[in-house]
Amino acid sequence: MRPVRSPLRPRRARVPLRWKIATLAAATACLVAVVVGLLVHVWTAHEIRYRAERQAFDGVTSAMDVYRRTGTLPSDARLDPAELPFALRNPTDGERHVSYGGSLPGSMDPTVWGAQRVGGPGSPVLAVRVTIHADFRDLYRLDKTMAVASLIALATITPLAFYGAGLLGRRLRRVSETATRISAGDLDARTGPTRGRDEVADIAATVDLMADSLSRRLRTERRFTADVAHELRTPVGGLLAAVDLLPSGETEDLLRARVRDLRGLVEDLLEISRLDAGAEEPVRTHVPLAAVVAEAVARTGLDTEVIVAGPRGTDPPGIAESAEHAGCTDNADAAEPAVTVETDPRRLERIVGNLVVNAHRHGASPVRVTVEGRTVVVRDHGPGFPADLLIDGPRRFHTGAKERGSGHGLGLTIAQGQARVLGAELRLDNAPDGGAVATLRLPG
Repeated sequence: MRPVRSPLRPRRARVPLRWKIATLAAATACLVAVVVGLLVHVWTAHEIRYRAERQAFDGVTSAMDVYRRTGTLPSDARLDPAELPFALRNPTDGERHVSYGGSLPGSMDPTVWGAQRVGGPGSPVLAVRVTIHADFRDLYRLDKTMAVASLIALATITPLAFYGAGLLGRRLRRVSETATRISAGDLDARTGPTRGRDEVADIAATVDLMADSLSRRLRTERRFTADVAHELRTPVGGLLAAVDLLPSGETEDLLRARVRDLRGLVEDLLEISRLDAGAEEPVRTHVPLAAVVAEAVARTGLDTEVIVAGPRGTDPPGIAESAEHAGCTDNADAAEPAVTVETDPRRLERIVGNLVVNAHRHGASPVRVTVEGRTVVVRDHGPGFPADLLIDGPRRFHTGAKERGSGHGLGLTIAQGQARVLGAELRLDNAPDGGAVATLRLPG
């Protein structure tokens, strides 16, 4: 049995490359600004405190020298001030000490104290206070300047990064569009020369080289297929004529069936080679869609139900009789107006016939053909299309039949090629309750 296709994972929303690069550039600029700002702030604050400590240390030295020589205190020195930090109130030696403590009125900035005992233990402590209020205001202004400069740099870098990423994205998009066209069958698609000498240019050149190699190989394969099919046409015709000369019997019937199968295979190969070469041109005319579909189903000679779900016209003479002979059932109301389409009826019959034969050969009854508007749906109730066919599409000489004698795997390939010639869409899928569903949508 053929497995049913497992559901595919939903595709995530695509984020453009330019947005990724611009976001990365903005994040990098922010990180650099924060790191530089922190380093400048920490280094400047450390430098302010170091200068304040040196100033307090030198102030104590100078004030102590004046006090010992003259017995008077300079204007910036005091003995045992009340706001002196606790760590400097009772020094155990006569050395100079520096400490932070207290704040200026109305300010959160600290002050630095320098202190030293004027004599032995129990003697007063001479202290000098150094305020760094102005220095910290300068540091605050420096922080604001750094923040403003970082914002300006960020506002300048982000558009430039977005623009540069857009240039790179356009070059990559050209390569992607070329690869998409090649995968869709346009073997003449090329990226061409690109600006710059970087990895994008290397990718573009590699894609073009790959397209050249693929084009040569496919043209060689198509030429070989066409040549083989053309050369086989004459001997197969001779075989068919020779079989007609054999006496009637079981052997003659068997040989005739095999030669006809061989002739059908040769004709299919020739048709595929013409489709691959793009040499087919449709001969369009206005035809009633339901009538053409019923005729195509009748020509298969298989028991198939035809349902016209939309408006349609009265069948031309002979259509109803052919459908009844083939086991077809037409449920449409003959009084409703016909739905006509502008298409090539021969190619349309070829597509519908191949889909119906494929449904009977690899599916299970009942097989229904539904015509609704410009859409034709062929549905069977078998195991459904194989998963690899739904993902990769029809492949030549690849059939789900257990024995090779029941098909060559060319029917769906020809139907797909003829649909492209008509500008129609052929979609293959599996029904939720089982069975293969082939949907043909004709262009308006």
